[in-house]
Amino acid sequence: MPADNSNSRTWFITGTSQGFGRELVRAALDRGDCVVATSRSPEKVRAAFADAGDRLHTAAMDLDNPTQIAATVDSAIQRFGRIDVLINNAGYGLLGALEGASDAEITRIFETNVFGLLRVTRAVLPHMRRERRGHIVNLSSIGGLVGLPGWGIYNATKFAIEGLSEALALEVAPLGIGVTIVEPGPFRTDFLGESLAMVEKRFPDYQQITEKTLNYQKENAGVQAGDPARGAKAIIDAVTSKNPPLHLLLGALAYQRATTKINSLSKEIETWRDVTLATDFQK
Repeated sequence: MPADNSNSRTWFITGTSQGFGRELVRAALDRGDCVVATSRSPEKVRAAFADAGDRLHTAAMDLDNPTQIAATVDSAIQRFGRIDVLINNAGYGLLGALEGASDAEITRIFETNVFGLLRVTRAVLPHMRRERRGHIVNLSSIGGLVGLPGWGIYNATKFAIEGLSEALALEVAPLGIGVTIVEPGPFRTDFLGESLAMVEKRFPDYQQITEKTLNYQKENAGVQAGDPARGAKAIIDAVTSKNPPLHLLLGALAYQRATTKINSLSKEIETWRDVTLATDFQK
């Protein structure tokens, strides 16, 4: 059962064997909270936090398996009595020109990044609705706000998370449930390593873009500016604050790209304002 502390929480976190997921588990345990950590390799998580005792419950969970997701959520409720915070962290990247992406590659990443997130969220929501409290954190990316060449399919999954999360926030707010979308920039996780897939099909016309994105991957893997431990703590602090944000940018590059996009969008909207307003029926 959760620690006997009025401020303690039970966290349900997906994708916890490495990167942000592992650091989120660490940050939550450091608070004295209980954690349900899911992964395709739960033994790695248990080994990393061997001293957590009965405050850590690890479980194998495949985001493609609704039955397994439901069973894992039920076991979490049985173990700790409630889920206070769900963090949908599991996901991966796909690098390559949009035209070259196959149906199978596109389906695979949407199954994990979008449909998997939806499956877990829909499994947890009934419990939060019953308690009339809770918080859902969806890991998006600065790539969910700003599209970049070579990242189009990955961008599409993260843009989808942005839209569904904003709608969800409005739906569940009257029920006492909050939502936060996290938009990190480059962090020193394995995102540019094992967590990044490559589009198999390539076209000479996109060679310049392809080479640029591949060079970015090679040059930045392992030297990204963002500190996962600091990022995880920022997420935990935001969720446990008095007024958690709907959007949480992480990292200087994320801030720069987001503000540039906002300023550019605002300027373009105003430039085309007259055309926009002229399309309504005239009174």
